[in-house]
Amino acid sequence: MTDRKAELAANLAVVEERIASACAAAGRARDEVTLIVVTKTYPASDVRLLADLGVRHVAENRDQDAAPKAAACADLPLTWHFVGQLQTNKVRSVAGYAHVVQSVDRSRLVTALSGAAQKAGRELGCLVQIALDAESGERGERGGAAPDLLGELADQVAAAPGLRLDGLMTVAPLAGPYAGREQAAFERLMELSSRLRADHPAATMVSAGMSSDLEQAVMAGATHVRVGTAVLGARPRLG
Repeated sequence: MTDRKAELAANLAVVEERIASACAAAGRARDEVTLIVVTKTYPASDVRLLADLGVRHVAENRDQDAAPKAAACADLPLTWHFVGQLQTNKVRSVAGYAHVVQSVDRSRLVTALSGAAQKAGRELGCLVQIALDAESGERGERGGAAPDLLGELADQVAAAPGLRLDGLMTVAPLAGPYAGREQAAFERLMELSSRLRADHPAATMVSAGMSSDLEQAVMAGATHVRVGTAVLGARPRLG
């Protein structure tokens, strides 16, 4: 085993123990929570090592990095999640490799994704990204739609050809009433998920929690956690 593979294996074991402990504390089965490893800024070689170590879900947030990485790893049994703010001029590219787009936060993006998915002959899973720092009808600082837009966006995704409404995503906000209150933020997301599932029963996915707050997300009921630094190490400085 290479040094890098051993490092990743050790980090994965620590993260796995954290998830398992959080599930036990919440009275949940371990298989209720899926680990998504966020591989942004790291090379395709790391993705290959992660796949060798049993990782099946990876995430990227920039198309210019993700597209060539996904192409280089196309032979691997991976589910690719796009988690960054997505501009409509990148939709065609993202629709070519992503299995799930977690950052759907406006009607124009839904329309663009639907058209791109149909042209690619693929079905894209979509999560409505909720911004818990956004005022009514607005978007958040880190992307995401205000909670009062959930119903409208969810209905649009569910009706769009080529798209599948899978659930909700959020990032713990840095401002507003939930800043520094990760547990409360994730519990609020679960309330919104319950409301969503009343109209769209199959939209059960709840993506919340990262390296620093995955325990709070699991406790609240998240089905997927997005972990980067805790698995791959401190990210290289960009630029």
